[in-house]
Amino acid sequence: MSETDRGAKADRIRHLLETEGEAVEANTLGFNQGRYESVADLEDYEALKDEARAIKEDAIERLPELIDEVTETVEENGGTVYLADDAADANRYIRDVASEKDAGRVVKSKSMTSEELEVNDALAEDGVDVVETDLGEWVLQVADEAPSHIVAPAIHKSEDEIAQLFNEQFDPEEPLETAEELTMFARERLGELIRDADVGMTGANFITADSGSIMLVTSEGNARKSAVVPDTHVAVAGVEKIVPSVEDLAPFIELIGRSGTGQDITSYISLLTPPVESPVVDFDEPDVAFADRNDDRDFHLVLIDNGRMAMRDDEQLRETLYCIRCSACANSCANFQSVGGHAFGGETYTGGIATGWEAGVHGQESAAEFNDLCTGCTRCVNACPVKIDIPWLNTVVRDRINREGDDGQFEFVYEELVPDEEPGGLDPQKRLFGNYETLAKLGSATAPLSNWMAGLGPVRSLLERVVGVDSRRDLPEFQRETLREWYEKRGSRVDPIDADREVVLYPDTYTNYVDVDRGKAAVRVLEALDVHVRIPDVGESGRAPLSQGLIATADEQASRVYAALAEHIDAGRDVVVIEPSDLAMFRREYENLLPERSFERLRDGSYEILEYVYGLLENGGDPTELRDGGEGPPIAYHAHCQQRTLGLDRYTTAVFDDLVYDVVESDVECCGMAGSFGYKREYYELSMDVGERLAEQFTDPRAEDRLVVASGTSCEEQLGDLLDRDAVHPIEVLDPRSRLR
Repeated sequence: MSETDRGAKADRIRHLLETEGEAVEANTLGFNQGRYESVADLEDYEALKDEARAIKEDAIERLPELIDEVTETVEENGGTVYLADDAADANRYIRDVASEKDAGRVVKSKSMTSEELEVNDALAEDGVDVVETDLGEWVLQVADEAPSHIVAPAIHKSEDEIAQLFNEQFDPEEPLETAEELTMFARERLGELIRDADVGMTGANFITADSGSIMLVTSEGNARKSAVVPDTHVAVAGVEKIVPSVEDLAPFIELIGRSGTGQDITSYISLLTPPVESPVVDFDEPDVAFADRNDDRDFHLVLIDNGRMAMRDDEQLRETLYCIRCSACANSCANFQSVGGHAFGGETYTGGIATGWEAGVHGQESAAEFNDLCTGCTRCVNACPVKIDIPWLNTVVRDRINREGDDGQFEFVYEELVPDEEPGGLDPQKRLFGNYETLAKLGSATAPLSNWMAGLGPVRSLLERVVGVDSRRDLPEFQRETLREWYEKRGSRVDPIDADREVVLYPDTYTNYVDVDRGKAAVRVLEALDVHVRIPDVGESGRAPLSQGLIATADEQASRVYAALAEHIDAGRDVVVIEPSDLAMFRREYENLLPERSFERLRDGSYEILEYVYGLLENGGDPTELRDGGEGPPIAYHAHCQQRTLGLDRYTTAVFDDLVYDVVESDVECCGMAGSFGYKREYYELSMDVGERLAEQFTDPRAEDRLVVASGTSCEEQLGDLLDRDAVHPIEVLDPRSRLR
């Protein structure tokens, strides 16, 4: 990416932060909190997710036969099924149906698949008046804007903005002001348009192969009206929406509303088995509920391929087809919470899962526009009701985008350290951050000169211009003596024969070359609890290259790490990790990089440092070795995002509680730094905007004078920039020799 492109992207993000950010943040945070509260009421949330995933896995595996089955079933019911190869094919068929019915107006309920087809534009070419009947979609149709969210398309607009829009466009007798007034106005106007429509068009959340039924899940009643009031109903759906049977809908009914908007159950769940011999609403006789039944209905199910069958055959993109379009990935994503889908989205789809959809149906160029906004924090994985590994999908597409852009023209000084499989023409910014360990080795070997040079104005300007490292960020200061060198000179203070346990402390790149003090503190804390510590000669976990989409490099580094640690696991030693993002590699990402047995051994044998300390204290460790009875400093604590997604944050707070520290804990889930993300010029302001949520909590009167403690590298760096106060790792607080006590 050129300096000009970075500047343009930064400007675009800044504009969205200023114009849409406040509304998007309020709505997505509300949805996300609602999800937490709603799923807490489920007896076995994880089992429901497992069941839902199993159904989707089975359905996609058997998709060709399910397409045949639903076609046969619908046609036996009297309907018509058309399997469209692509958007143009689908639009041609839909236009033919409208022409055959001599349709002047088509009313539509919200459908992302119809957005994908751009069917409104296709019908408009034939002079057909297309009306969106979902309130949010209608708002955007009036405003001539694209959706910014899969479920709540107008999430970026405030109530005041919608009122101003309606007042300007429709000039009502009395100005519209409140949400109730806006809703009633829309309901009356859309009701009239539905009544006189010739064709109704809907999407389908699910289609059952056994009965030909379609399930519509909506927050408004418009989808049901659009389906049954006009004489002709056209349902448009991707082929992935088919499930085998009506019984398979049960877990999705429980999960889809909770996951998307935090509702225990969505307002309207309609199960229609077309052609529906529906009663016709008598609009002219309010005292008469229904007129005679309309038995002469026409139903068309348009099933869309448009790249989906190719996605099914793609081992990496296949999981995208499990998506049920709930938007949990968007609502749980810190970056999306700040800028919404107009930045974090492509031609049609938005949010974390959008990368897979855009790459599959529109091509990698569309996905490339926003793919880097996924930082791989994995919060969306826990939120997804079908457990899609969305960060891995995004990484795979990022890797493919890197290769697609390979022109072989750029050569980097550290090129020889990247496997031959990686693209030679890679963006220099990604090359730099993907080779962070090499940079750290060089910086440490030449410190303090390297630190002095990195702080010079001309050097910072060059870094910003060439590789997009934002000059407003403080750079890490490399230490001349690494953690491993310190430990080799010092030696162990606990004899392995007398030790209660023996561990290998993984020397992650940042701890080994930059924050050596937290590594020293970890050694001293473990030794105080009678643990013999080893620090092996082992390299980068692969987190840095993986974050840049350099899968071949990450794969090679993962293999080296496992080879170095396997002998210790064989010897019964536990692997203890300070940096949560590296532990997440061992426990999650390595599943995609290592053989199954190797991954499982490392996953099961590795521990986060405070998780391990907690276990030692629970199993007889002497807490007085870490706390001598004196009153420790009051603490303001923030847990790393991947520590949270792994469910490990509770161990740090439990240890602090056991040692009677006064702790105020942040409930903000992301600091916004996300490793290299916060250093990049194009994303600096977004990173700081996300971080401001955390800063607000730590500048609150309850926390402003406390010692700032954070569990991850990114968190420490971001808090240092936001608060102008150094943040420390929890292990440094527990260090028997800590200056903080």
